[in-house]
Amino acid sequence: MKAMSNDKPQGVCASELASIVDEENAICLWENLELGQQKRIQQAIASGKLPSCIVYPRSQEQLAAVIATAHTNNWRVLPCGSGSKLNWGGLAKSVDVVVSTERINQLIEHAVGDLTVTVEAGMKFSDLQALLAKSRQFLALDPTAPESATIGGIVATGDTGSLRQRYGSVRDQLLGITFVRADGEIAKAGGRVVKNVAGYDLMKLLTGSYGTLGFISQLTFRLYPLSEASGTVVLTGSAEAVSQAADILRGSALTPVQADLLSTKLVSSLGLGQGLGLIARFQSISESVKEQSNRVLQVGQKLGLDRAIFADSDEANLWQRLQEQIHTTATESVITCKIGVLPTAAIEILTQVEWGLIHISSGLGLLQLESKNQVFQIRDRTQAHRGFLTILSAPIAVKEQIDVWGYTGNALPLMRRIKEQFDSENILSPGRFVGGI
Repeated sequence: MKAMSNDKPQGVCASELASIVDEENAICLWENLELGQQKRIQQAIASGKLPSCIVYPRSQEQLAAVIATAHTNNWRVLPCGSGSKLNWGGLAKSVDVVVSTERINQLIEHAVGDLTVTVEAGMKFSDLQALLAKSRQFLALDPTAPESATIGGIVATGDTGSLRQRYGSVRDQLLGITFVRADGEIAKAGGRVVKNVAGYDLMKLLTGSYGTLGFISQLTFRLYPLSEASGTVVLTGSAEAVSQAADILRGSALTPVQADLLSTKLVSSLGLGQGLGLIARFQSISESVKEQSNRVLQVGQKLGLDRAIFADSDEANLWQRLQEQIHTTATESVITCKIGVLPTAAIEILTQVEWGLIHISSGLGLLQLESKNQVFQIRDRTQAHRGFLTILSAPIAVKEQIDVWGYTGNALPLMRRIKEQFDSENILSPGRFVGGI
């Protein structure tokens, strides 16, 4: 990692913010941060300059005052939650101060009967799920690093996983949002009831915007009841047979809540057998889970695929290991990418990589690549299938040499105009989004 410098005296930002967040340990100078935290932040910023401090406001009002002060002083701000996905996306440029919502983490309202919940952005995903489970409900997302990820960070990065097979994306489950504008004003969109669609466009804009348009402070989601039973079927074997099984599953009346195609190395590392894999999870009443699982097993048998079924703790352990394997890299040089292709092209892509997972219906997934050349190669293939390949995490040197987003559409001028309207001084996450926005 290149050495960085800071051309702003370390105490300048901190001294001006001290009167806003006057609680103990609410501001930490850069040199006082733990080395691990310094490293996480440095993975999100371009070489050349260090932020002066990290600030932890404890309320939405404090957060608004901090951003207003940054706006007045033209300080560039890197928003974050717990920092679990700070290394995703582009590199922020010339950051003066890091602002974390980690301590803005309260449950605002859980309307059990309406199946909605409103929480502050800094609440941990795992903490929220534990609270909801007491009422036999859950938020139907399965993000990266579920134990440490904050709700605001999940929305800011548009981070969801295999559950989108049944429940859709983050945007599909978001009912309301409150955020702090770049000038420090608090704004809202949507509401706390499922039928309220006012402000939907704002929610779509802020989801996956990497903190470039506003600082998310509060969110309202739709919820779902926990299912009575759950079961997972795994089919493994040749690429042709797995592809046929995926086609049959996509065209059937079966309703898996999760369904993914797995690369050969991912299959073997999980101890699931040899070849490519198809993993499908069903959750419903016991009879339905059993019937749907059996139908997938029959499909696998007809196609000559190896078959296995998982339930109870074995099933939970399998999905946890799958999450860990696809997100844990063996070395720091590995390049983790988000991919989107036509679902029918997923098998072709997975045969070109060692580590990869692609959802059978959306064509979205994750790949681990080994070099810049492999990124270019797979990006060309995905674009040939009207898809995309975006780098999530990679060494800083790689991100400084490659276009992280690989965007080839015609909407960049519109994106720039939106950024200008939301953040005319370019102080929020400068450079992290498409086209250096």
